Amino acid sequence: MKITEYIDAVETAGSALAEAAATAGPDAEVPTCPGWRVRDLLRHTSMVHRWATETVVRPRATYEPGAAETELDGEELLAYYREGHTGLVAALRGAPEDLECWTFLPAPSSLAFWARRQAHETTVHRADAESALPGGPGPVDPALAADGIDELLCLLHGRDTSRVRTAGPRILRVRATDTGDDWVVRLSATEAPRAERVGQRTAAPDADTELIGPAGLVYLTLWNRLPAGPLATAGSARPAGSVTLTGDAEVARLWHETSGIV
Repeated sequence: MKITEYIDAVETAGSALAEAAATAGPDAEVPTCPGWRVRDLLRHTSMVHRWATETVVRPRATYEPGAAETELDGEELLAYYREGHTGLVAALRGAPEDLECWTFLPAPSSLAFWARRQAHETTVHRADAESALPGGPGPVDPALAADGIDELLCLLHGRDTSRVRTAGPRILRVRATDTGDDWVVRLSATEAPRAERVGQRTAAPDADTELIGPAGLVYLTLWNRLPAGPLATAGSARPAGSVTLTGDAEVARLWHETSGIV
């Protein structure tokens, strides 16, 4: 994806998050983030947006923590969130292509990193806000979702800080049926997950577990924003618009319990 596309995603998802939060109200529970209410989600996302903005606008070479979460509530909190979101979009759009600042994942450039990371940060939290509504999380653009699956599997969980470990070697295969993207994730007891993107026609090792479905639903499932659904028998028919889990359900259970990233 292009940097401009990431920034457009930040803007679109952030606005949708605000609309969902306004509809649900600050006291509504956020089912995808147990223990949180909408006000907690707005406070957290506001803090992250403002921290990212500061890092881009006042470039720093090393990590610096952001300000503490606000204690605002109600309409004032929603206005505070909108202000921070608008500031982030403006900062990303106004940043030079040769921006140099602190990042924590490999990327073609500092600007590419922050645009991509905030696109997915905001999209996932948009889903959280929408989970507080009767209809639940809305769809995620397939191209954006496939990109986010790649970031999650290959980069975020490729770090030693990932808590995903299995008792013995296991292989998880993830397939996005609508975009044709395919990942093989090697899990072990001693190392962080090691993922690679492969073609769906590429020979790959036999997987212990497979997660298959449209990119948007797979994205939300891997981020633990949707349930993986009942374990299906390998080779069984898959309803359109659903995610199917086949193979060893223990791998999926372990992922759900240990892969969480706020």
